[in-house]
Amino acid sequence: MKALIEQNVSKVRTILRRGLYGPQALAFLPAAALTAFWTGGEAFLIFTALGAPFLYLLTSRAPNQETDDGRRNATSGVIGKAEAEALAQQALDRAQAANLATACIIVDIDGLDEAAQLSGESTVEALRDLSLSRLINILRRDDKVLRIGERRFLILLGPSLRMELEPLLQLASRLQGAVEEPASVENAMRYLSASVGFCGSPRLNRAATGKELLEATNVALAEAVANGPSAIRAWSEHMRMAHTEQKSLKAEVDRALDNGQIQPWFQPQICTSTGRISGVEALARWIHPTRGIVPPAQFLRVLEDAGRMERLSEVILQHSLTALRSWDAAGLDVPRVSVNFSDSELRAPRLVERIQWELDRFGLTPQRLGIEVLETVIAGSPEGIVARNIVELSKLGCHIDLDDFGTGHASITSLRRFKVHRLKIDRSFVTRVDRDEEQHRMLAAVLGMADRLGLETLAEGVESVGEHALLAQLGCDHVQGFGIARPMPADQMVDWGNQHASRIAEAQNLGRSSG
Repeated sequence: MKALIEQNVSKVRTILRRGLYGPQALAFLPAAALTAFWTGGEAFLIFTALGAPFLYLLTSRAPNQETDDGRRNATSGVIGKAEAEALAQQALDRAQAANLATACIIVDIDGLDEAAQLSGESTVEALRDLSLSRLINILRRDDKVLRIGERRFLILLGPSLRMELEPLLQLASRLQGAVEEPASVENAMRYLSASVGFCGSPRLNRAATGKELLEATNVALAEAVANGPSAIRAWSEHMRMAHTEQKSLKAEVDRALDNGQIQPWFQPQICTSTGRISGVEALARWIHPTRGIVPPAQFLRVLEDAGRMERLSEVILQHSLTALRSWDAAGLDVPRVSVNFSDSELRAPRLVERIQWELDRFGLTPQRLGIEVLETVIAGSPEGIVARNIVELSKLGCHIDLDDFGTGHASITSLRRFKVHRLKIDRSFVTRVDRDEEQHRMLAAVLGMADRLGLETLAEGVESVGEHALLAQLGCDHVQGFGIARPMPADQMVDWGNQHASRIAEAQNLGRSSG
């Protein structure tokens, strides 16, 4: 009984401290004055009125020492992992002592690297300080906000009754909005984006530690960053299981790359004029011995986190050139295989030399290799090693495909500078194009621009006969998608290619006979 009474007294004390803390205490003055008059008469009313300034002074100038320490921590530099875990443990202990809840939030700010490149480190520091100030203005007096990295802020909320998903989601959204509000720094407007991950203590078991609270929040943030920019994610048990699986896959990556579990499957690309195979795209697939096919979105993140993307490109390139040789030997005409290269892969200093060596080793000409580069990579890399590698690969004779065209911000100048040969039109422009007039007009405009620039075009994500037919009518040079063929292992391509050639021959014979 005594313990229960102490818990309730502690809870009431915490609530009253929040409600009567600072200038907001004066909001209770009218009610206090009326109560004083009716209960104590005129003398008590005068006493209450004279005591009000003292109440204001007391509540606004006697700050919570722990809160001030938290805010000083926020401006004194980056704290380490051990200190962050200790502070998270303190937040849990305070909440549990009051029979209340707490929450941990991590805000990851994107755009600081670009600011550093454009204006230097002083601008970045000013943006960090401004972001910190904005976060503090959103939070309560007994919430803590601290820097835990070059671009991350840790927020530990003081004990509260309301730490359910909806209130925390609203708070996360407000924090994100505050950081993303345009900022004028050093006479220039700066624009940042923020990803937010959070976890409320009610989502964990009561025996959870500060370390576990921080780990759960980091898992939520990783999910937000992966789905960013400007994503918000709350930790959940399902997310924990997925994260555990990611860690398990990460431990198996090197073995999978070395023993052939990760190989390319090939999706045919068809010429709209002749109907013949004009190329294939190599798409990485992980055939796990116990899990089966691991979804690409899952294992590509694992490879990126493990820093193994360059090794992946080596494996996919070698298997793709091997497949080309085998198709040549089988009499299947596949003019070109296209391989995807990420931004990190394109930064390899000896990339062009390595690709030239591989082509020579397999006895293939550079024209038979396509290099697929995301539009966002070209838009974000106007100069430097990435630009030089792409230009040199084009000079070597490789075909440069600009992937997912329409989703980034590549300029016409960029298309010329990078020697792009073909635009791969994103599937968002293709879906329902035969039934949506607005889609039709937009796609026609893109194809018209490509034609005037002398660029070939390939439409991705073609799933119906109607889409295929309309794209051919609009002048799109090549098509690719599930409506034509799904990705398949190299050894299945020969059978598919022979069947496809037979269908084309039958259609041509039918056309001649009907004519």
